[in-house]
Amino acid sequence: MQQKPTLVIMAAGMGSRFGGLKQLTPVGPNGQKIIDYSIYDAVLSGFGKVVFVIKHAIEKDFKELVGNHVAQSVPVEYVYQELDRLPEGYTVPEGREKPFGTGHAILCCRGVVNEPFMVINADDFYGRETYRILADFLAQPQPTDKMQFAMAGYILENTLTENGYVSRGICSTDENGRLTDLVERTRIELVDGKAQFSEDGGQTYEPLPAGCAVSMNAWAFPATMLDHLEALFREFLDTTVKANPLKAEFYLPFAVNSMMAAGKAETTVLRTGEKWYGMTYAEDKEDVMNAIAAKTANGEYPEKM
Repeated sequence: MQQKPTLVIMAAGMGSRFGGLKQLTPVGPNGQKIIDYSIYDAVLSGFGKVVFVIKHAIEKDFKELVGNHVAQSVPVEYVYQELDRLPEGYTVPEGREKPFGTGHAILCCRGVVNEPFMVINADDFYGRETYRILADFLAQPQPTDKMQFAMAGYILENTLTENGYVSRGICSTDENGRLTDLVERTRIELVDGKAQFSEDGGQTYEPLPAGCAVSMNAWAFPATMLDHLEALFREFLDTTVKANPLKAEFYLPFAVNSMMAAGKAETTVLRTGEKWYGMTYAEDKEDVMNAIAAKTANGEYPEKM
């Protein structure tokens, strides 16, 4: 019997721009959170377990408001992304308070996730098609010569908010849909109705290609990826953190790019027409609630979960 994949949900962030703990914000007709819809879609798509990456500081509220309910319908496990969760022989730099990043969050799953897995953000609404296409990808046999990764590629215009700027990874692919480059643009916003980016704090803007594919941190990996991730994290601690001990971050896309550059992996960008919804800003909440209300009204989701 084929092993069901696991859904890993990164839920350790506190949502500074939103102004609260986005993971626990009700958006559905009966108090459902975005996480509830993500898990509902994932289970329908064939995922067999959920692993939450959280911090001990939110553990009590998270379990009471999310985890305990989810555990009634699918097996649940927790891992904790804390600053001192480091490989043997390493210590937290003095004065460091900033988390080590999304790559570190996924590395914390080593020993708990032993099957193919998908990674998502807790506060992003991805749409059911995204779970289906990544579940289908994870069901394919892995070749022995190179790890196969996948990423959901969203249409840029389907991921923007009218309430401010966002950060997106702009994807380039070859003729076979393989990822060749992922460039992080940290300030993208609608200017005169078109998606543009700025590298000088909004003083000047440059256009982005209409309809280009972007990453929303929806990834699919084989379990073996976690072993390679630890080696990269050790290298990061030995080099980047030593140069910038208080702020350097180990981003998941950086790790993916490194494995690809070393010839250990290749990544397929699976295009999706789903519209992404999220709460980067407090003003985004109404848009999320309206979208979910419409999907509930047309029967895509039940009133109660």
